[in-house]
Amino acid sequence: MLNEKISDVTPMADILKHLYSEYPKESVELYRIANQMMKDFAAIENNYVAAIREVNTRLEILSDEFQSLHQRNPIHTIKSRVKSSKSIVEKLWRRGYEINKELAIEKIEDIAGIRVICPYIEDIYTIQTLLLNQDDIELLCTKDYIKKPKDNGYRSLHLIISVPVFFSDHKEMVKVEVQIRTIAMDFWASLEHEIRYKTIEEFNIPSNVSDELKECAEIIAEVDLRMQNIHNFVIE
Repeated sequence: MLNEKISDVTPMADILKHLYSEYPKESVELYRIANQMMKDFAAIENNYVAAIREVNTRLEILSDEFQSLHQRNPIHTIKSRVKSSKSIVEKLWRRGYEINKELAIEKIEDIAGIRVICPYIEDIYTIQTLLLNQDDIELLCTKDYIKKPKDNGYRSLHLIISVPVFFSDHKEMVKVEVQIRTIAMDFWASLEHEIRYKTIEEFNIPSNVSDELKECAEIIAEVDLRMQNIHNFVIE
């Protein structure tokens, strides 16, 4: 069943049937567990939504300040999302973990995700520096797929950070994945995802299509560099 992506309309009980063969297919206990699991994941969702708001606000302030100082905005757009309960279940299962909210918090780093899209390559590293200079943000992991692209041609800077979220009676550090890329990188990644995961079966994509996608990525990366050089020439 999980050779295909879990749909957000798939009932949790149906998912658990396929994951755990020890549950009778119409077990009342299975449905009780499924309902409790949904409640558990819903309970932590607020933390991740709050963390996204926190990071979004900081990015907007930094962008406004940069605009004021340099008469140019280093951020084109900001997108965000929180993984659905069913996406979390799928990721835990694929990694071989027991399915519970404690392991979801510990093992999954991209439950809360923010994508920052910048005009130019240098803006990516500017945003990285400005964000990580804030002393209450902890950097947990950096994956630079710009300096070292993935085999398929994917380029982006990924940061896993921990950000403080203040509630009425306590403070909690919450993990957020921040992806920073240019408009050109986002263009390629969005269409590549559509082609690879929506149009063609993920595991049966023809090698000539993969090669073509990688070549497109390299062409787009070259254009990105040329646009950066043009920008630097004009500004200087």
